[in-house]
Formats: sequence, C-alpha cells, structure tokens
Amino acid sequence: MDSVTPADQEYLREALAEGRKGLGTTSPNPPVGAVIVRDGRILGRGWHQRAGGPHAEIAALADAARQHGPEAARGATLYVTLEPCSTRGRTPACTGAILEAGLARVVVGATDPNPLHAGAGLDLLRDAGVEVTRGVLEKESRELIRFFSRHITTGLPWVLAKSAMTLDGRTTLPAGEGQWISSEEAREDVQFWRRQCDAILVGGETFRRDNPSLTLRGKWAEDRLQPWRVVLSSDPDLPRTHHLFTDAHSHRTLVHEGLTLRESLTRLGAMGVSSVMLESGGRLLTHALAEGLVNEVILYLAPVLGGGDTRLIRGEGIVARLREIETAKVGPDIRIRGKVA
Repeated sequence: MDSVTPADQEYLREALAEGRKGLGTTSPNPPVGAVIVRDGRILGRGWHQRAGGPHAEIAALADAARQHGPEAARGATLYVTLEPCSTRGRTPACTGAILEAGLARVVVGATDPNPLHAGAGLDLLRDAGVEVTRGVLEKESRELIRFFSRHITTGLPWVLAKSAMTLDGRTTLPAGEGQWISSEEAREDVQFWRRQCDAILVGGETFRRDNPSLTLRGKWAEDRLQPWRVVLSSDPDLPRTHHLFTDAHSHRTLVHEGLTLRESLTRLGAMGVSSVMLESGGRLLTHALAEGLVNEVILYLAPVLGGGDTRLIRGEGIVARLREIETAKVGPDIRIRGKVA
C-alpha cells in the first residue's frame, strides 16, 4: 500500500458508501463508488448504477460540474473504490475523462482484478503526470467487488450459502409447528442479501417439499430484474404447478437436469451470472461445502429447540472453517456470516 493519510481513508469511506448503493444492480459489472475532493471539501459524488450506464468516476465528475461548474475538478483529488478502466467497453474509458478533467491525484481502493487490465489504468495515469495512491481501505474495497472478482478470474460465480437452523442444528420444525424456523425480521434480512445475487439455486428435494417462490419483494425488487431461479435436479419429474413454473416470473426459472453442482455453476458463469445464493437443503449444502464450491455462508440461528433428524450438515460430516466472522442480532435470531476458509 502507498503512503496514505487519515483524510485519504475518510474520503475512501465516502466512496465506499457511494459504491454500496449499487449492490444488486450493476451485474455483470462490479459496484463502484467515487468522490471528488479539493481543500477538504467534497465537490461531487457518484456511483455505478447499472451495466452500460456511467461509471462512478464519470458520475462524480458530472456531479461536481453540475454543482460547481465545468472546471470544478481541475487540480482536485478523485477517490474511487476500484481502479479506473483504461479501455473502451460499453462506455468510454474513465482514464480519458480523468485526464480531460484535469484531476491532479487519484486515490484507489482496489486494483482491477481482471488480469488483462490490472494496473493498466494506474500506469496510464502516472505516465500522464497524475499522482496515484492505491491500496487505501483495500480489504473493504475488495469486499465490495468480491462477486465480480470471483467471476472474472475463474469463470464461476461467487456462491453464498444461506440457511436457517434451530439451536440444536435442525433445519425443519416438527409437523404442526409452522413452515418457518427464522423470524419475520430474519426473512426480511434475507431479501437484502438475495437482492445482491444474480441467481438463487435450490435442489430438487427442496423445490418439491417447500414450493418456494425465491423472489425479491417490495422495495427489494425495485430497479432490477428478479434473480434467476435455478432448480438442480437429477429427476426430471418436477411439479409443474409449483410457483417457479406458474408465477409472473416463470421466465426467470431455469431447470438444470442431470448436472453436477459444479457443472450448473459453470453454466451459470458462462451466462454472465457472477453470484449465486444457494438456498438448498442439507444434502446439497453438504456436497457444495465438501466440493469447495461455497465462498460465503450466512446462517440464521433461531432461539428454538426443534428435535428431529433434519440436520444442516448430512452424512458423516465435513469440516468447513469460516473466517472474517460477523454476527448480528436480527429480531430474535442471530445472523452468522463468514467466508469459507
């Protein structure tokens, strides 16, 4: 990491806050945020809203010009969570706009994870005389683009496994005790995470038993398509009266018949899907963990003792250690989130 000041970290945090506004709407691009600063004052803010739209740097430059005039950014500093692009894609290269605006310094959170472009934008800016500082709040910046990074480097989507269980490790309640283990607050929290993912995948067993909808609801469905809903099943005999085949979003339902989980994820990655929420039962989750296909786990622990034999991890068990653990109280439940080591 280059030498940084407390002010650099402060303004990069502002850029991260802008970038998080794009969670769930930018795929296949990563969410990115930017702010433009001069003399301790933020002149403009921007974030990438959707693929094909202005990148965060362009949005921040436009905001600064709108508020303070067309020359507002000249001599200022740009704080951006991801290295500016240096090649033209669906939009012009951001490095050109940065040079044209006359920015004197660029502070970057994370370099481009694409091995074809990593560092190219920073080198171009340096060669043009712009001061470049990189690696500021790098961990947080890479967290923001973890889906994109996984997909661009491996071709596979980032897999986030979500489940709920009782205090004694059961994933269903006894008959007559209701369908839901987790609270209403936890189910609303799931919508926040579900919104960020391009696809939701369940196994045939879960599909048949639960008849899930796997949709975004209310405010979570605004400004984005419903996620792909994927059923992975070895048996082609699936109930065609279930929600995934009959509701208004049936065109977003995919059946992956006779594929392994790895083959299913590979097919989704080839479609441009960069993130998958795995909402399966214990059997498929156990297999996914054993095969090293899960990148992140979100587990809702309900204050209930359930009994029965529907354990979260099946068979003789596996060892999957988590790192970067975060815990939070969600209604009466506890949410545990971590990356698979």
